[in-house]
Amino acid sequence: MSTLRLAELATTDVEALLREPHPVALLPVGSTEPHGPHLPLLTDALLSEHACLVAARALRASGVTAVVCPTLPYGVTRYAAEFAGAISLTAETTRAVVRELCAAYVAAGFARVAVVNNHLEPEHVEALAAAVAAVPGAVFANQLTKRWGRTLSEEFRRGDCHAGSYETSLVLAARPELVRDDVRATLAPVPISLSKAIREGKVTFKAMGSERGYFGSPALGSAAEGAEQYALLAAMIVAEVRESLGLDPRPAR
Repeated sequence: MSTLRLAELATTDVEALLREPHPVALLPVGSTEPHGPHLPLLTDALLSEHACLVAARALRASGVTAVVCPTLPYGVTRYAAEFAGAISLTAETTRAVVRELCAAYVAAGFARVAVVNNHLEPEHVEALAAAVAAVPGAVFANQLTKRWGRTLSEEFRRGDCHAGSYETSLVLAARPELVRDDVRATLAPVPISLSKAIREGKVTFKAMGSERGYFGSPALGSAAEGAEQYALLAAMIVAEVRESLGLDPRPAR
């Protein structure tokens, strides 16, 4: 198959794919929410989709036939509600939709369906984890776990990474035309840890100290950093999928 995207295949292509030993569906999940004045609302969904594309290539190279499902660009989005463009589902709806999608892919014949998410609002992540746990054959590649979070950038580990250098770099690496470089160059760092603010009980970005809907240092982002982070995110996805199939998480190169 020349394409990595499931939706671009014909039904006969899918029939052939499902005859492979380990057909895997990668389901990108994100949000539609503000990411400062320099990144698009689709940032989280874009990050998940591009990470899935990188991981699908790596999985195929390791002998696992993977395809990328159409992206689900909605989830629980409460923290950004004070800014224009935040479109939220309830946790219940998010959990139900993801659970049904996972079950549908497994019922369609995929050996595994892996949920890949880059919208890190706790209520959203909890909904995804609950959905995946309810479906045998579903896997959640979750970078908030200690195993994977420590592999990502310093800004990510600090927690001041919403539309900062971490996410800006990822968008630059995937869709640079969507980044407003003239704007981000003017943005001063907002060195506030979202994870700490969340533990303190703050529930909106403004309450956490962000007046423009971003944290971290957007001006420091680069496409090179983004490519490095995608490689790490893809390694997480590959390992989670291969482990779930009983395969060595680090395939021979």
